[in-house]
Amino acid sequence: MNPLLNALLVLVLALNLFMLGTSRILTVIRMVTLQGILLGVMPLLVHEHAGLSAALASAAAIILKGIVIPFMFIRAMRDVQIKREVEPLIGFLPSMLLGALATGFALVFAAKLPLVGEHTTPLLVPASLSTMFIGFILLTTRAKAITQAMGYLVLENGIFLFGLMLVDAMPLIVELGVLLDVFVGIFIICIIVNHVNRAFSSLDTRRLATLKE
Repeated sequence: MNPLLNALLVLVLALNLFMLGTSRILTVIRMVTLQGILLGVMPLLVHEHAGLSAALASAAAIILKGIVIPFMFIRAMRDVQIKREVEPLIGFLPSMLLGALATGFALVFAAKLPLVGEHTTPLLVPASLSTMFIGFILLTTRAKAITQAMGYLVLENGIFLFGLMLVDAMPLIVELGVLLDVFVGIFIICIIVNHVNRAFSSLDTRRLATLKE
């Protein structure tokens, strides 16, 4: 058991709930940035003797999740000149309660999984499942396209956490390929955000329903 790893996982869980409870988009971006940096450090902590693959995965995650992608989000936010998520489909307090329930479910569900001894770090699997749930909540309950894009990134953070259990067994090219896919996806989403804002003078994705008329 690695105490530092468990402490970082607790911080990841706390960031998940804070993201659900704030309306300021820049604050959410900062939390996603911090979460990305924490996830980037974790490949070096999961196994006692981290190899070259873990070091490269860590460096790639920190650069993409902690620097490049947040910069793209901040630039997109400034281009469209929005600061807050005003009317989410589910309010901020109910979202936090839903996130807390999802975290509790993840803890209970993970305890019943038949994991091998080396994968029984107390919080690794629950944190990964909880982060995926939180990302899905952000993706489906927020009205602004840029916040939904951050939900997509948080969802991928949860998948990344789950993949840490296989960092030695999984080929490095697979890990880097996933990170590259995320980068390309976020890049395309930021372009779409600008086009949506130009077309509707708003980032509320509910306005896209007018296209069917």
